[in-house]
Amino acid sequence: MTVLITGATSGIGLACAKLFAKNKYNIVITGRRIERLNSIKNQLEKEFGVVVTSLNFDIQNQVEVKNAINNLKNNNINVDVLINNAGLAAGLSTIQNGELKHWESMIDTNVKGLLYITKEISNWMIEQKTFGHIINIGSIAGKEVYPNGNVYCATKHAVDALNKAMRIDLLPYNIKVSSVNPGMVETEFSIVRFDGDIDRAKKVYEGIVPLKPEDIAETVFWIFNRPAHVNINDVVIMPTAQANSTINIRKN
Repeated sequence: MTVLITGATSGIGLACAKLFAKNKYNIVITGRRIERLNSIKNQLEKEFGVVVTSLNFDIQNQVEVKNAINNLKNNNINVDVLINNAGLAAGLSTIQNGELKHWESMIDTNVKGLLYITKEISNWMIEQKTFGHIINIGSIAGKEVYPNGNVYCATKHAVDALNKAMRIDLLPYNIKVSSVNPGMVETEFSIVRFDGDIDRAKKVYEGIVPLKPEDIAETVFWIFNRPAHVNINDVVIMPTAQANSTINIRKN
């Protein structure tokens, strides 16, 4: 069985790749940083003895996505599980002060990119007529809206809606669809959101114990390992110190 993980060069995607490889599943990892992709591929193959295929493309580009999936098909690499992890937040401002480049980056990655690869893989799963499972990595931002999160929250609300729609549309083909929606997870998320401002990113997690990427990977793996007759539609997972997107307890 082969698992395709988008955005696998860091954070949740990388943690998922390591966990599935550790449990002897072959992996397809995708991302834009080719050096890091190749390093991860070599590490996982050496450590776990599985087959790892790396695909270097930008999920925002529909042509690149299609070509990458066709490359898998041409090499007879079937995909049984798709983990839609690639996503980002860019900027944190009011709607009237938002930057267009931030909005477009989030929409193109979080919504359009997810759609591009899901269309390719879901049709492939339907053709194979075998086991299929799509697991979407959403966010607490897809369940509620917080100050200055406007467009990011909108994109994650779209993921939440698409998860429900996929579940309906793919039901006749016996393809499972699930979603994991984390609260605060310490990854490169805030560094990307704040355009590389590491000091500002660190302050997001000050005084709190956030979730780790491995926590989300373990949840994804648990969802995947439910019996054939069980589908986990939706999971919200938060740090103990965080009640929702705006209320948390921090130690001084």
